[in-house]
Amino acid sequence: MFGLSLEHLAILLVAALFVLGPERLPGAVNQVTRAMRRLRGFAAGAQQQLEAELGPALGQVRKPLQDLQALREFDPRAALRRHLLDDEPLPRPTGLRPGERAPIDTDAT
Repeated sequence: MFGLSLEHLAILLVAALFVLGPERLPGAVNQVTRAMRRLRGFAAGAQQQLEAELGPALGQVRKPLQDLQALREFDPRAALRRHLLDDEPLPRPTGLRPGERAPIDTDAT
């Protein structure tokens, strides 16, 4: 919900308990849940209305949005692997072995 984890929600609940007090907190929670239900109902109604009015044209609107979503999830490493290396995995750097010292670039220091 809104990108919040359970820890964040718990912190918000504790802060609300201190701000509102134990007497008013249940009422505030009820108001927030009612508002969330209303918002979901409005969103569902708006979606149904758009689908009813636009019909097949809605698919033409959704296609570019799905393409944008695919661009957001673009993984350059996967693209390199797929197009350049024919699905061969890219070699991963191994790092230093135990007891090995990192190389020093004397020109950079």
